[in-house]
Amino acid sequence: MSDEVHVNGQENPKEFHDTIPLSGMYENWFLDYASYVILERAVPAIEDGFKPVQRRIMHSMKEMDDGRFNKVANIIGTTMQYHPHGDASIGDAIVNLGQKDLLIDTQGNWGDVRTGDSAAAARYIEARLSKFALDVVFNAQTTDWQLSYDGRKKEPVTLPVKFPLLLAQGVEGIAVGLSTKILPHNFNELIKASIDVLKGKKPKIYPDFSTGGTIDVTDYNQGERGGKVKIRARIEVLDKKEVIIRDIPYGTTTSSVIDSIIKANDKGKIKIKKVIDNTAKDVEIVVSLAPGVSPDVTIDALYAFTDCEVSISPNACVIVDEKPMFLSVGDILKINTNQTVDLLKRELEIKKAELLEKILFSSLEKIFIENRIYRDIEECETWESVIETIDKGLEPYKSQFYREITHDDIVRLTEIKIKRISKFDSFKADELMRKLEEELKEVEHHLANLIEYAIAYFEGLLNKYGKDKERKTEIKTFDSITATAVVANNQKLYVNRNDGFIGYGLRKDEYVCECSDIDDIIVIRKDGKCMVSRISEKIFMGKDIMHVGVWQKNDERMVYNVIYVDGASGRSMVKRFSVLGITRDKEYDLTKGHKASKVLYVSANPNGEAEVVTVKLTSGCSARIKVFDFDFSSIEIKGRGAGGNILTKYPIRRIDLKTEGVSTLSGMDIWYDSSVGRLNKEARGALVGNFDGEDKILVLYKDGQYELTTYDLANRYEADKIEIVTKLSDDLVITAIHQEGKTKNYFVKRFVIETNTVGKKSPFISDSPGSKLIAVSIHPNPDVQVDIIKGKAKEKETLITPAADIIDIKGWKAIGNRLSQYQVRKALLLEPKDENHRTAKPEVEEEKEEVVQQKETESKQEDVPKPRQESSKKDDDKGYDVGTTLELF
Repeated sequence: MSDEVHVNGQENPKEFHDTIPLSGMYENWFLDYASYVILERAVPAIEDGFKPVQRRIMHSMKEMDDGRFNKVANIIGTTMQYHPHGDASIGDAIVNLGQKDLLIDTQGNWGDVRTGDSAAAARYIEARLSKFALDVVFNAQTTDWQLSYDGRKKEPVTLPVKFPLLLAQGVEGIAVGLSTKILPHNFNELIKASIDVLKGKKPKIYPDFSTGGTIDVTDYNQGERGGKVKIRARIEVLDKKEVIIRDIPYGTTTSSVIDSIIKANDKGKIKIKKVIDNTAKDVEIVVSLAPGVSPDVTIDALYAFTDCEVSISPNACVIVDEKPMFLSVGDILKINTNQTVDLLKRELEIKKAELLEKILFSSLEKIFIENRIYRDIEECETWESVIETIDKGLEPYKSQFYREITHDDIVRLTEIKIKRISKFDSFKADELMRKLEEELKEVEHHLANLIEYAIAYFEGLLNKYGKDKERKTEIKTFDSITATAVVANNQKLYVNRNDGFIGYGLRKDEYVCECSDIDDIIVIRKDGKCMVSRISEKIFMGKDIMHVGVWQKNDERMVYNVIYVDGASGRSMVKRFSVLGITRDKEYDLTKGHKASKVLYVSANPNGEAEVVTVKLTSGCSARIKVFDFDFSSIEIKGRGAGGNILTKYPIRRIDLKTEGVSTLSGMDIWYDSSVGRLNKEARGALVGNFDGEDKILVLYKDGQYELTTYDLANRYEADKIEIVTKLSDDLVITAIHQEGKTKNYFVKRFVIETNTVGKKSPFISDSPGSKLIAVSIHPNPDVQVDIIKGKAKEKETLITPAADIIDIKGWKAIGNRLSQYQVRKALLLEPKDENHRTAKPEVEEEKEEVVQQKETESKQEDVPKPRQESSKKDDDKGYDVGTTLELF
């Protein structure tokens, strides 16, 4: 057959092509599209930290820069010459850059990232490059250029940024098949970290947000995939009725936080009356609590159920050599720092080349004029002879230059004006060359010591731009909040014991207690089976329910007292046990497993109480004593699967409660974790004591106040303001050294706590303005060490004496005894390791000098016994532990 086809009677070559499967087209086109989005839209380049649209905005603003503000609408128009997309995406990108307050100076309403308010229209707001951007981002000589999308203009491939800008600003982008999320870091910390990198160290950097708040970076993993950070709002207790949110987490707004609070309240997770947004210059959201609701529990609930706590998973993906790569923030910092060194080197090399050229031409000019070579060309008739004559005149000096003299150099000499030749000053020319040579030596020194030069560069940035860029987000370790422990009771639990149903929808049946919709419910049935299930509107747990209640995981204080009949032997068994861990909806047998076993008596005791019951046997049994009492405290608490002890081998007719029980458990050991300011039972931090009943905790603050609190694990403490947390006891003696504000004299006092009011702060030092606590101790009799300066000779002495020898125990309002009549340089409270270290007080000679007349108020203070004098050896040699102190010089 012919390979040609006839169209309209004419022969044409064959134009049909091989068929391409649709799947192949989709695969190729999809990959092209995905690559385009990754490289040109969503993911920043490692070199400058910009996405293409951001880079084009910066380049356009540099072209327009004249020091004055430009309308953002004009900037958008200029950027569209380089960016092949709509004006909306450019405008959003400009606003995003402007709100970060680093590269762009803004004017007008640019919105607020805290409230979520958007910026005004582009025609109403203005922008210009910041001084920092002009110093750090641009240098045409070190920039690689490419043609714009339409070939009309040149744009930078990447900008020569000499700073870890990507980590300072952070970035977020979603591409096809991958995403990137790099959190912003602190400006000053990045500079210091870059300096550490140059010094060979491996610094660790952590996120910092303009919205403030607190952050837990335990699982940050240096920004790599799989890591996460928790960010919390800063919440303060105003009083028992209100809490105030001062800062909000990164990525949220005041509106979204308020909406989440209202939603949590509507679901019954928290109980509040109202929320008021008073945000103006600073964030202030006032949350009014419902009556009877604890502020501390509410704060925990806000963190557990609202946007007051958010978790962010960073994912540091950047473009490296035209490919997306996942790196850690440490890797990015190192790459950016090394790139800065390379750029500084290129700038120095360019400057060196420029200086060499200036020195070369200045030398040529001087030779050309001083040796009157310009006169030799007066008789030349052609241009070639002019060049040749000048070249011949320079021949004796060519060996002095660092390169060969070119045709262009000679041409430049011919362009020197007669006016310059006539006014040429040899002295000034020598001075200019000397300055150029000094500059050249300095540049060569910097090149030879490039790392030191780079460190100086970063230090210059820190000094010039680091002011007012302190960390805003406080790094903390968060305590874990159990949702079931802080959720408000938003449901009521009901039970139908005979039919075996429980739930909050059985409103016509027996009411049990209040609960939340996320609680677990435990049931003990008559057949000896125990089961735990998540509460719902209605759930079947098995017929003949004897006990139902809210179950808390790992609650060691909850003890169940049970009497059951063993189906195999017919004996009645008694047992006490706790249910610490279970699998939901699984039945556990509390008896020995026989199907005929049944429970006769059960009680749940939240603090390990052991009651006394009266056991009545059947009248037909052969037992001589048919009624007797049994005290549950006579048996030990064991595991859920224990068989128990034999109560009686005779059949039981009835069991009645005789007396309510008291707790048989020892007190609860409580620890204080200063890193999070919370109490716990998991041995984290320092042991506070063993607590039971009405015991209280004493908190001593750095500002000279004390407060009594309960030992509720929901309590929150301001760790940075606290000196000591301990258990309050009747024999607890507190020793304090304080400086009185008016007289500036130092006083020591010993006192016991006389008040019992919980939650009220009381000052135990002078209330005069300027008064401050110097040292405090709860040792029964600590040693007081005082460094004093005596007499006109300024003789320094160290005096040490037991506090009990200085002052007796007095009321907590007493000011105490004056520490010394001399100038006090430093005061400490020392806890003796061994009482044997204390020696008898030596005799101290009186100083023969005039005593300054004291004020009338001072004369009323009690006399202080003479302390013993010690040598100025180290405290370790005497066996002392140095207590809390504040040195004054």
